[in-house]
Amino acid sequence: MAEVTKDMRIGDILAINELIAPFLMQNGMGCVYCPASQEESLEEACEVHGIDPDALAEDLNDVIREYAEAQKEAEAGGKTD
Repeated sequence: MAEVTKDMRIGDILAINELIAPFLMQNGMGCVYCPASQEESLEEACEVHGIDPDALAEDLNDVIREYAEAQKEAEAGGKTD
């Protein structure tokens, strides 16, 4: 599982999981799909929007972790022995 850091580019972060873009947008970063934002680091984007990059990276990692756990549970529930 990928770990989000504040030094990562927005484009790379968005590629990790389909839940990331809506999460970022709900947290004040409505321009995540803007071509210019794709090359910005999470820290640079947070600076523009007045958001704490460390807290946002931690929250993103929580979302990714919860999604991965839900996927594992769903896969385990669908298996038959």
